[in-house]
Amino acid sequence: MEKTVADFRAAVEQRDVAALDDLFTDDIRLYSPVTFTPFEGKRMVLGLFGVLMRTFDDLRYIGRYEGAAETADGEEAPSVVLPFRATVGGKQIHGIDLLHFDDGGRIKEFTVMVRPRSAVHALGEAVLAGLVADGLVPAAG
Repeated sequence: MEKTVADFRAAVEQRDVAALDDLFTDDIRLYSPVTFTPFEGKRMVLGLFGVLMRTFDDLRYIGRYEGAAETADGEEAPSVVLPFRATVGGKQIHGIDLLHFDDGGRIKEFTVMVRPRSAVHALGEAVLAGLVADGLVPAAG
C-alpha cells in the first residue's frame, strides 16, 4: 500500500495517467463530488483522470492520513486520505482523495470530496466538457 500511495501521488503530481494503470483494480469505482453515480472500471477511471489532470491547475497534496474505512460495499478496507489544494477555472479548491485498497495493495475504490460549492460547480462543468471531448460520455442533447 505504501508504494501504491507514493506512486499514485507522483503520477498525479506529474500528470502521468499511464503510471496509474497498474495502481488500480480492473473494477475500480470512483465517487465524484459532481455525480451521484460512480465512474466504474479502469478504462473509465483512467479516462476521467486524464480529464482531471488537464482541469486542475497547481494540484498539490498537503498531507496524508492512514487507517481503515468502510467501502461502499460495507467492507472494511485499508484506506488513505490525501488532502489537496488546486485551482479550477480560477477558483481555489480544497479537497480530499479517499483511497481504499484491495488485499494486493491496489486502489479499488476512490472518493473525491471538494469545497467550496462554487468550486464544485466549476469542476463539474470542466470535467463534463473534458469527458465529452474525449468521447467518454455523450454530449447532452
